[in-house]
Amino acid sequence: MTPAPVLNWPPELLLRAQGVRAAFFDVDGVLTDGGLYFSAEGETLKRFHTLDGHGLKLLARAGIAPCVISGRDSAPLRLRLQALGVQHLRLGTEDKFPAADAMLAELGLDWAQAAAIGDDWPDLPVLRRAAFACTPPQAHAEVRAIAHHVTAARAGEGAAREFCDLLLAAGGHYRRLFDEAGA
Repeated sequence: MTPAPVLNWPPELLLRAQGVRAAFFDVDGVLTDGGLYFSAEGETLKRFHTLDGHGLKLLARAGIAPCVISGRDSAPLRLRLQALGVQHLRLGTEDKFPAADAMLAELGLDWAQAAAIGDDWPDLPVLRRAAFACTPPQAHAEVRAIAHHVTAARAGEGAAREFCDLLLAAGGHYRRLFDEAGA
């Protein structure tokens, strides 16, 4: 038998995150450290953390749709999301609420079944409507003020994974996935 997982969260946080079936992710400042890197040719370079990527895969295995909405669009981002099997994405859109609302409609879900993680003002309309709102610690003060949870991990360094793990625990999936991994 595998040992018990060590992660745990306050019961009120888990209650708030129960019933989530779609999780919205911003990219820059959540899945990346927020830095923008450009080559001499003007190509955008991005750094992603494997912990975060595995978290998105685990959400999908648990029946929670990972949905990515970003104001930017780039080849590295598309490659990463394709490698992770993310099917619900809207890239190159600054107005994130209509994109999120459309995705929920496509999934047959409503805002009471949505969670979101973002770090700046463009993310606020989605974060405010989601049943569970999360942010990395270096997010803008206005975003931290409305978040239900501020991650211990920084953006691009496991913040998205922490969000995923919390959603998995709230939905009753964490222990099963942990045991399946043989951890």
